[in-house]
Amino acid sequence: MAGNPVLILAPYLSPSRTLIGADLTACFGGGLPVLMAENLNARHVDWNSRLNTRRRKHLREYADGNSSLIFGPDSPTTNPFNPLVTPDVLDIVMTKNLSFPVYLTSCSALSSDHLPVLVDTAYRLSFLNPPDRPDLRRTDWASFQTQLEELIPFDSELHEMAIDTCVENFSGAVLKAPTASTPKRHRRDEPRPPVPAGMQDEIRLKNRLRRQWQITRDPALKAEVNRLQRSVTRRLNKWRNDQWSATLQSLDPEEQSLWRMTKRVMRVPTPSPPWSPQGELLSQTLRKPKPLQTIWRLRLGRSRLLLRRLTWR
Repeated sequence: MAGNPVLILAPYLSPSRTLIGADLTACFGGGLPVLMAENLNARHVDWNSRLNTRRRKHLREYADGNSSLIFGPDSPTTNPFNPLVTPDVLDIVMTKNLSFPVYLTSCSALSSDHLPVLVDTAYRLSFLNPPDRPDLRRTDWASFQTQLEELIPFDSELHEMAIDTCVENFSGAVLKAPTASTPKRHRRDEPRPPVPAGMQDEIRLKNRLRRQWQITRDPALKAEVNRLQRSVTRRLNKWRNDQWSATLQSLDPEEQSLWRMTKRVMRVPTPSPPWSPQGELLSQTLRKPKPLQTIWRLRLGRSRLLLRRLTWR
């Protein structure tokens, strides 16, 4: 941001695990400014949680001793489906060495027990020209497997000190292989039309009422939410059908638009073949873990200590 690198992290810690200070040091000790959007299941009234938990003490002490700041939204970020559980703030942001403020807002844009949290900063980036992403529906998975075998080096003498290099090479290979095995996706000539404003207002109203019902469990609110859900579904389907009808009527054989649409609709996706390690076809998921473990051992060496550390990471 502003020409300077910022490390952005999104960790999660299960309530059954222990919060370890060494893990926090690994996240914040790299020397770069850090913005960590986290769900560590650590509750504290300082970041607008309803109650305090044991884990919050460790997190608060680490933040105070390492010049870090913790931010939380003003409203709950989780609305459990269980009516006996009270909504609370679980999703927070922890920063270090950032030169700009951070503002958090929870929104009810999705029908989930965990609400999305918008992290707003003083800086803005342009997303008008987002990078091209591969269309995985057209990926040649046989070529993908070949690319992985070529990009991941085999080192039978791999020792413990090379584990970081091994993980970095493996991550880079997994990112490069789909791009090399998938045809590039062409940009749309015309952007998709936006949903009408009136329909968007009704969707926002439905989400807001649903969020209130998750907190209050009022039957009248539930009935209104169900009514709005049916109305939104009906209006969206009608609008999409109207858009498709208008698209079909605009096709012209002389301008080749009809043939381009026919080609797009009739395109047969590239089949995904069964996984075939060592020439054996495996189409059942339950039969894949053992050959996968064998390949990992061949790729990463036979050291049990190395396998334990890799699994822990």
